[in-house]
Amino acid sequence: MRISLFPRGRLLAAALATLTAADAWAAKLALQLDGVDGELKAAALGALELSQYEGREVSAAQVRRLYARAAAQVGEALQPYGYYDAAVTGELTQSGEDWRVALHVAPGEPVTVASLQLRLDGPARALKPVQAALEAFAPRAGQALDHAAYERGKTAIQAALLASGYLDAQITEHRVEVSRGTRKATIRLAWEPGRRYRFGGVRFEGAQFPEGFLVRYIPWHAGEDYSQDALLALQRRLTDADYFALVEVSPDIEQARDGVVPISVHLAPAKRSIYSGGVFVGTDTGAGLRGGLERRWMNTRGHKFKTEVIAAQRLKTVSALYSIPLPGPDDRSFNFGANYKDENTRSSQARTASLVANETRQWLGFTRTLGLHLVSGDFSFGDLKGNSTILFPEAALTRKRADDALFVREGYSFTIVARAAKKDLLADTDFAQLRADAKWVHALGTRQRLILRGSAGASWVSDFDALPPDLRFFAGGDRSIRGYGYQAIGPRRTIARRDGGTAEQVIGGENLAVASAEYEFWFRPRWGIATFLDAGDAFTGTDFKLKLGTGVGLRWLSPVGMVRVDLGVPVGDRYAHGVQLHLVIGPDL
Repeated sequence: MRISLFPRGRLLAAALATLTAADAWAAKLALQLDGVDGELKAAALGALELSQYEGREVSAAQVRRLYARAAAQVGEALQPYGYYDAAVTGELTQSGEDWRVALHVAPGEPVTVASLQLRLDGPARALKPVQAALEAFAPRAGQALDHAAYERGKTAIQAALLASGYLDAQITEHRVEVSRGTRKATIRLAWEPGRRYRFGGVRFEGAQFPEGFLVRYIPWHAGEDYSQDALLALQRRLTDADYFALVEVSPDIEQARDGVVPISVHLAPAKRSIYSGGVFVGTDTGAGLRGGLERRWMNTRGHKFKTEVIAAQRLKTVSALYSIPLPGPDDRSFNFGANYKDENTRSSQARTASLVANETRQWLGFTRTLGLHLVSGDFSFGDLKGNSTILFPEAALTRKRADDALFVREGYSFTIVARAAKKDLLADTDFAQLRADAKWVHALGTRQRLILRGSAGASWVSDFDALPPDLRFFAGGDRSIRGYGYQAIGPRRTIARRDGGTAEQVIGGENLAVASAEYEFWFRPRWGIATFLDAGDAFTGTDFKLKLGTGVGLRWLSPVGMVRVDLGVPVGDRYAHGVQLHLVIGPDL
C-alpha cells in the first residue's frame, strides 16, 4: 500500500516552485561604476557591498537591498578624500536571469583646507628631523582635504619626536572641522613633547665576547641625547662585524628614569668557521677549483683569519689574511697577508710571492687603506725573462653604494690607488703609479639598465724591464675590452720563437685608458640580453692606439649571483680577429 503525503497536483506545484527558486538563485550580478578614476574609484569599489557579489549568484531580493545602500556607501568612501557632496545615480536592470548595476558618480568640488595650525613649542621644534616632518605635513592650507595624508603626516611628526628622544611626547589636540556649506576645513594639531631623554647604560646579552670589546662599537657616550639614528648605527656596526647571527638593539623604555633610558642589545653568535669550495669557469682563468676557510673570530678580541686556494688552468694561488679589528667611529682594522701566485696568461708567465701589512678605516665616506707591500718573483714575456723584488707603500680609497647587492638598479663603485717604490729601498727600480676605476649602474624604467665603466692609470718607471706583470698595465678580457683575450692589449715587443722566427709579444705598458658602455634589456625577471661597446688601450708614453670591442650578451640572475655570457669581436685591429667568448659570475659592483 502506497501513502502519498501530497496529492499529485500539489506535488507537481511544489516541484515547479523548487525549480523556480533554483533559477532565482542562479542569477548573476555585473557591476559598472564611472565618474571617478584612480584611488577614488578604488575607494568607492572597496566600500561597495555590491562589488563583493559581482560575478556571484544572487537573488533578486539581495540585488535590490544592496543597490539601495550603494549611494550612501560610495558617498562615505569619498569623504576621506575631501569629497563631501558626491552625487550618485544609477540603474538596476535585469537581462534574462542576470542583473546589471550601473552607478554614475559626480564627486563635486572637494573640501579644501582653509587653516592649518601645527603647534609644537620648545627646543624640539628646532631639531632637523622634527622640522622636516612639520614642513612635509599635508594637506596644507589651500590643498584638498585628504584624511589619509593627514594621518600619515600626524604619524610622521610623532615618529620624529620619538626618534629624537622625546619618548613622552603626546598629542594634546587633533581636530579636523569641516563646513559642508563653504567646503572649507580647519586642521588643528598640538603636541606636548615633554623632556628629551638621554642615553643610559648599554646591556649586552648573548655575545661570545667580553663587554669591554663590545662597548667599542657604541657610537655615542653615556649622557648624550637619545637618537634612533644612533641605535641604528650600533645595530649596523654589530651586523657588519660579521660575528653575530642575531642583532637586536632596543631602548628599555620600562626602565627609563629621570630622563635617562638604558639600551638593551641581544646577540647570538654566528657560525664560527665557514668552509667554501666549488668549481668555476672564467674565460680569463680557465676552469678551476676553489676552496677556502674563514674563521670569523679567533679569540675574545675578535681577530679574524681567512685562507683560500685556487687551482685553475691559467691561475694558481694560495693566500692567507689575518685581521685585527679595532671597533670605533672609523672601524679601523690592521691586516697582515701572504700570497703566492702562479699565473700563465697569453702575454706572460709569473711566479710571485708577496707579503702585505696595512690599516683600513672609514674616512670621509670612503674606505681608506694604507699599507706596505713586498713582492718578489720570476716572470717572463716569451723569451724575455726577469726577476724582481719590490717593496712599496700603497694608499687606496674605495667607495661603493648599491640599492641591492644581488641585482643593482641604482649604484656605483669607485677606487683610486697610489703606490711608489725607491730603488735603494728593497726595490729593483724606481716607480710611482696611480690608478682609478669607476662603475655606474642606472635603471632605465623597470626592464632596462645602463652600465658605464672606466679605468685610467699612469706609471713613472726608471727600469720598465724590472717591473713585474702585476704592476704593468694591460687591457683586454672580461672586465676590460671584450672581443680581446685577457691581457691581449698593450705595447708589443718582437721576440724570437723556438722555430727561428719572430713574433710580436704583449709586454704591458706604463699607462691605461679604458671605457665601456653597456645596455641591458630584461625580458623575464631573471633573464636579460645586453649589447656593449668597449674602448681603450694600454700604452707607454703617448703611443695610444684606440682598440674597440663590441658584441652581445646573455644575462641570468641565478640563485648564486649574476651570470654574464658575452660574445665580443674586435673592430679594425690587425692583431685580433674572430669572436671571443667571455663568461663572468659575480656581483655587479
